[in-house]
Amino acid sequence: MKNLDIYIVDAFTNENFKGNSAAVIPLESWLPDEIMQSIAFENNLSETAFLKQIGNNHYHIRWFSPISEIDFCGHASLASAFVLFEADEKQNNIKFYAEAVGDFELDRKTNGFIEMTFPNRSPEKVHRPPQALLDGLSLQPIEILKNEQAYFAVFSSQKEIETLTYHSEILKQLAPFDVVVTAKSERGFKGKPVDFVSRYFWPANGGDEDPVTGSIHTGLAPYWAEQLGKNKLVAFQASQRGGLLYCELKGDKVHISGQAVMYLKGTISI
Repeated sequence: MKNLDIYIVDAFTNENFKGNSAAVIPLESWLPDEIMQSIAFENNLSETAFLKQIGNNHYHIRWFSPISEIDFCGHASLASAFVLFEADEKQNNIKFYAEAVGDFELDRKTNGFIEMTFPNRSPEKVHRPPQALLDGLSLQPIEILKNEQAYFAVFSSQKEIETLTYHSEILKQLAPFDVVVTAKSERGFKGKPVDFVSRYFWPANGGDEDPVTGSIHTGLAPYWAEQLGKNKLVAFQASQRGGLLYCELKGDKVHISGQAVMYLKGTISI
């Protein structure tokens, strides 16, 4: 039997029970893929991140949903960096490597936020959207785009994003692509100004609705930067738990910042 440290962190929030929860498990060597998948299934969170150190402040990171290994995950990267920074208060910069993304840096700022530097994954307009996308949403979008991760369904109001419903079995037909719905924000969030809102559905890869999805903002931020004519944007993911993301475009990179809080420290036995 092997004992492993496990941490559960609420990401893109400064209070427990909000944002998106991720499990973080540091490893000395990789476990068999089927064991990591079983652990993620047992945790039943959007993602479980596994970390293996490969150099000085340099870590290989892998992400698993309860269903499958995921190519790219922002909130579990934020959670993982939070765990590593908490373990070493003098450390403020680390680097992660993931096969689908390459190396990316994470910096702890003086205000407590963690900034992640990702590649720009701007979506392109889709002229003939799949019928499953139109049938799977209760409202019809005004524009549809797509990048390597998801279809982007753009709506005309924040209210539409908050009230629309979706049909998971129909959206599954879009696999391997997920679906993000988004609109310009008219009223912000809890008195805070917000530039755009979104929700994220991924029944084919992880679950019905993801609470806060950092990775998709590498596509949302470039889209809304062009629409709104600004490179610094505040985003709110309007799920039941909700979360705030601070985005900035710099050249071919998208910087996404957020807060995180520890929920659980424990040990698992396998």
